[in-house]
Formats: sequence, structure tokens, C-alpha cells
Amino acid sequence: MATEVLVPTLGESITEATVGEWLKQPGEAVAADEPIASLETDKVSVEVPSPVAGVMGQHAVKVGDTVEVGALIATIESGDGAAASGSPAPAPAASAPQAAAASAAPVAGGYGNHGETPVTTNAPAALSPSVRRAVLEHGVDPSTVKGTGKDGRLTKEDVAAAASTKPAEASAAPAPQTPSVAASSGRKEERVKMTRLRQTIAKRLKEAQNSAAMLTTFNDVDMTAVIEARAKYKDLFEKKHGVRLGFMGFFVKAATMALKDIPSVNASIEGDEIVYHDYADISVAVSAPNGLVVPVIRDAQALSVAGIEKTIGDFGKRAKDGTLKMDEMKGGTFTISNGGVFGSLMSTPIINPPQSAVLGLHRIEERPVVRDGQVVVRPMMYLALSYDHRLIDGREAVTFLVALKNAIEDPTRILIDL
Repeated sequence: MATEVLVPTLGESITEATVGEWLKQPGEAVAADEPIASLETDKVSVEVPSPVAGVMGQHAVKVGDTVEVGALIATIESGDGAAASGSPAPAPAASAPQAAAASAAPVAGGYGNHGETPVTTNAPAALSPSVRRAVLEHGVDPSTVKGTGKDGRLTKEDVAAAASTKPAEASAAPAPQTPSVAASSGRKEERVKMTRLRQTIAKRLKEAQNSAAMLTTFNDVDMTAVIEARAKYKDLFEKKHGVRLGFMGFFVKAATMALKDIPSVNASIEGDEIVYHDYADISVAVSAPNGLVVPVIRDAQALSVAGIEKTIGDFGKRAKDGTLKMDEMKGGTFTISNGGVFGSLMSTPIINPPQSAVLGLHRIEERPVVRDGQVVVRPMMYLALSYDHRLIDGREAVTFLVALKNAIEDPTRILIDL
């Protein structure tokens, strides 16, 4: 007996998704509620669970296909029906090199696809497209690497770590070649279809540039006080709250105070009206396997630094696992993006509509500055505020950055709300 697997409800206003990858191939055993496929919406990746236990039937759609909510994507053969239906039996166990080659092969229509036939893997867990690419790049046997991701799955970091510890002779071995179009000169090209998430990011950012009168203002901040506070209390903080004390907790808290003083930076334009918010829902950019996602810290103005750090830590972990919910990335009245973790010295961040401003943080760098008539070296960071000039005047933008700078340079202001 075959059970149909349908595209689940994906969230408010989301009617379709793209098939990102198949986590189960025809003939493989499937447990009830075990993920069998990953769908990409314009916000996040969503795993589709099996409604019953049984054997994976045929795929009704291919990787890269667009599917609507309620559409049939596969069938699950349960009980004796699996054998009677003629579905292929699971492949016999392969040797480690064979399993590595199979798990590293691109799935038809997916990332790095060039029309290959889908391959059934015998690796401990299905590999995501980004991990497959990392396996190919580093020449690592995935069956020999312990995964640290969700349900023991491999991550790109696991593959990179394994590659860095390989013996010299192993690392010298030629890595499998990525399928590509090669010219006689040996130059190569690869065409990879943009994910739905990347397409949506591109569309929204271009819309922001076209619709907003965007301008960026800069300032710098002396990080000495925050760095000293962090060094002094980080061990006690982690012991008490179970999370590391970072810089984002200070910046989010300082931003909520500055937003309270300059409400237009926390407002948005709807038609011919300005919508002011008496709360601060702060969107924070978090790195995920398929790119940056922007979950929202709700009512950040009511949270302590510890509460903010816990929320951000949870977002980061679940972004890596792909378990962030779409509702957690909706809304937001102001965004903070920390390009400094990637080494950025200065940038002009793009507004996340319908918000009216975004704060960009950058790397901390020791620079000579003048204090009390003396040239001293201080750990400095550039701040960038991009804002919609239709709503926010230059005076308000500069005042916001100065208020933020004052709170970071004297964290006592955060404690006494000054």
C-alpha cells in the first residue's frame, strides 16, 4: 500500500517551494517522521517528514523543481506493499571508497548539477549540496568523518577539519574532479542554479535600492571598555548563563536604547503613513549553510544582555541545523549585521524592507587615536548606518550613531539606561 507524501503548509503567504535535495532514495527504509526531502522557500529550508514507516517509493519530482503546497512529491510503500510494488531494494553495502564516491556525486538537478543520474548513497547520513561540494574540493571520504550536525550529519566544517588532519600523502592525492565544461586550455566553468532563497535575497535587496532614498553615515567606536568587561566577566557569565559573552549583546542592547531616543530610525513607511513602533524587534544576520538568514529578536528592549546572547546563540545553532522557523524571520523593525566576523573593515549595508535603517558592525582593529592630547593605541571599530532618507534626516542618523557609540564606550550607560 502506497502513502502519498504532499508538500506541507509552508507558512503565511508562501504557496510554493523548490526541491532542494532528496534525503531518501527509492528503495531505502524510512521511519515515521524521518525527513525524506528538503524544500527551499524564499526564507528557509524546510524538511518534509515521512507520514508513515516503510520503504521510499519513487520521487514524483526532481531536485530543482518548483512545487506548490499540497502537491505530490513522493510515495512511501508500507508493509507487504513495498515488495509487491516492485520498488528497488536497498543497495548492498559498499566499501568505504565506493560509499565516498556515491555520497559525493551531485544529485540530478541540484547544486553543481550537470545532468547526472541520482546516486543512492551508503554514507551514514545524506549529504547536503554544500557538503558534497566540500567533499569534492577536499577529497575527503565522508564515511570516515564523524558528523557534528543534526542527527549526526556532516557539515562543511567537519569536512574541512578532516581535510586539515589528513596525512601528507593523502592530501597529495588528486581530488575527484567536479563535473565542468572544459576548454582546450584547461579553463573550466560551472553553472549552478540559484536557490530560491538567493533569488529572493537578490530581488529584495534590489527593490530596497530602487524604492528607498538610501544613504549611509559612519562613525567609529572605542571598544576598550567592552573588551575589558568581557575579559573580566566572560567566565562567570558563561558559568551562570550557559552561553558565551559576545559583543552582539552589548550592541543590541545599546541599539534598543538609541532607537528609543530616535524613534524614526525604528519606524517604517506604509503608503503615505509613517508607522512608529514602541518596541524593538531586532533582526540579526546569522550565517547558515545556504547563506545569511535574518531571524528576529522579539522585544529586545525588554531583554538583558544575557537574554540577548542566549537568543542569538540559539539562532546560530538552529541556522546551522536548518531548523529555524519561518515565523522567526518575519517582521523586525531594525537590523544589525556584523560583517566584522568575516574581516570587513567598512561597508555600506543595504536596508531590509520595510525597515528604514540597518546598522553595520565591522572588525576591531588597533589604531592610533588622540586621548587628552596624547596619541594612544585603541581597539577601534567602524560603525555604518544605512537609512532611508525619506523618513530619517541626517541629523537623526548621526545622533543615533553617537548615542550608540556613547553606550558602547561607557557600558555603565546600558546598566542605568542613560
